[in-house]
Formats: sequence, structure tokens, C-alpha cells
Amino acid sequence: MESQNYKNHRKFYPPHHFIYLPLLIFLEIFGIWKIFNDELYQLIWILFSLVIFLIFYLAIMVRQHYALGLQNRLVRLEFKQRYFEIFNVRSDEVEEKLKFSQIAALRFAYDDEFKILLEKALKENISGDEIKKSIKRWKADLQRI
Repeated sequence: MESQNYKNHRKFYPPHHFIYLPLLIFLEIFGIWKIFNDELYQLIWILFSLVIFLIFYLAIMVRQHYALGLQNRLVRLEFKQRYFEIFNVRSDEVEEKLKFSQIAALRFAYDDEFKILLEKALKENISGDEIKKSIKRWKADLQRI
């Protein structure tokens, strides 16, 4: 893999993002089209479209809910550990002042930039996206889900 940076740090799961979800979207569009073009079986196509929509919704929400919830907890734990390793004090007060997006963005910075960007996030309240864009030397997170 090429080195990770702001432009390529997002991760996709091809069977889910490029096969399963597009297929559900196609079936939903097809079902809606049939509702207006097949008056004889209109009720069946309404039910079909409703079921496909619910499957689509569950596929997105369940997958994201569990993976992201766990990942967010790990990112917070990594922040606490890293903060303690760098400053040799607990991070509780600092963590309370930061939004999760800022904490998540800081994980891409090496320790020297971490200190600078953390201070900037606390004083200027820069967004997580601004933190990511400010990183000069990107620390890859290749285990992200």
C-alpha cells in the first residue's frame, strides 16, 4: 500500500460498499419504478420496496454501529495512553475539552506534531478535519475498520 495521508486514509470493505449496497440501491430503485409502472401488482411492489429499504437501512446501521462504536472507544483509549506517555499525567481534563473528531484526528500525528496540534485544538478549537490537514508527517492507521 502507498503511504497513508489525508487523501487516502478512508477505508472501504469492497463486498459491502461496492456489491451488496449498490445491489440493494438498484433493487430499491427498481421496486419504486415498478410501483408506478405495474398497477396490477402495485401493492406487492410497495411491500417489496419497503422490505428492501429496511434491509438496506439495517445493513448500514448495524455494521456501522458496532464497528464504529468499538473503534471510537479504542481511539479514546489510545489517546489516553499516548497522552500519558508524552506528558506523564492523566488526560481526563484535556479529553473533556476536546471533541471526538479532534481526538480521532490527533492519532494521525507523530508525537512532536501531536503536542503542537493538541495545544492548537485546545486554544483555537480547530476542527478534526483542520487538524488532519495540518499534519505534515502522517502517521498511518492501517488497522482501521
